[in-house]
Amino acid sequence: VQLQASGGGLVQAGGSLRLSCAATGRTITNYAVGWFRQAPGKEQELVAAIARFGGNIYYADAVKGRFTISRDNARNMAYLQMNNLKPEDTAVYYCAAARAIIAVERNDYSYWGQGTQVTVSS
Repeated sequence: VQLQASGGGLVQAGGSLRLSCAATGRTITNYAVGWFRQAPGKEQELVAAIARFGGNIYYADAVKGRFTISRDNARNMAYLQMNNLKPEDTAVYYCAAARAIIAVERNDYSYWGQGTQVTVSS
């Protein structure tokens, strides 16, 4: 499966962005999907993950209550709705797919899209 992330940009603190992840090549139904981010000088971290059919969802503590992960298997798409953005959310965001029902470890993810930059100004 090939993944392409989009939707990043520059937004003021308190604003919102919606990231999209388009899957091609194989149906996304076969994969758990995760959104990762990497800020300058920091390690890549898992932000949110969603099970193959959406029944199990994980959020990092830093984004709980502000971010929502979702997927539309019929359209082969996954999304990350980001509300109440903070400057510390500034990072390159990546979508990834894992051959698992749900995955919360980076090593479980075998397929990666290119990153999309999210910049939150204060």
